Amino acid sequence: MPMIRPAVAEDAWAIAEVNVRSWQSAYQGLLPELYLRDLSVEGRAGRWQRILADPANQGDVLVLVEDGTLLGFTAVDRERGELRAIYLEPARWGTGLGRLLLDTAVATLRGSGHREATLWVLDSNERARRFYAAAGWTPDGAEKTDTMPGEDVPLREVRYRIDLVSG
Repeated sequence: MPMIRPAVAEDAWAIAEVNVRSWQSAYQGLLPELYLRDLSVEGRAGRWQRILADPANQGDVLVLVEDGTLLGFTAVDRERGELRAIYLEPARWGTGLGRLLLDTAVATLRGSGHREATLWVLDSNERARRFYAAAGWTPDGAEKTDTMPGEDVPLREVRYRIDLVSG
């Protein structure tokens, strides 16, 4: 039976593994192949160790664990009312576990007193956009363009929003 719990520092490596595998699957054809191939678990693990060590982030990263294996995670910014990340082992996509993670993230944001929440998603990531729409998130018209670190590739993102009071 899967369970969701707050992440701890010892989860950093497993979170990084899920993070890299998810990016390599989700962004195939959307981001440069070389960039995806060169994603480093080691590099991501260091970033996650820093995030999890910061007391300000306690309770903002939640992990989905089943039979002792970390299968996915979500990260929220409770202060801003924002879903920052949600990633699941690609082999588990379509099983309902991603929705379980998303619903838990929404409940966390609702519990922090927000009336609405937002997230940013790559405009070309149709799979993710369908996932969010099926859970009641809607685009609010805001857009931004970022550039990938070390790459001259523009990333156009759209913002989605959900009502936490009636939803």
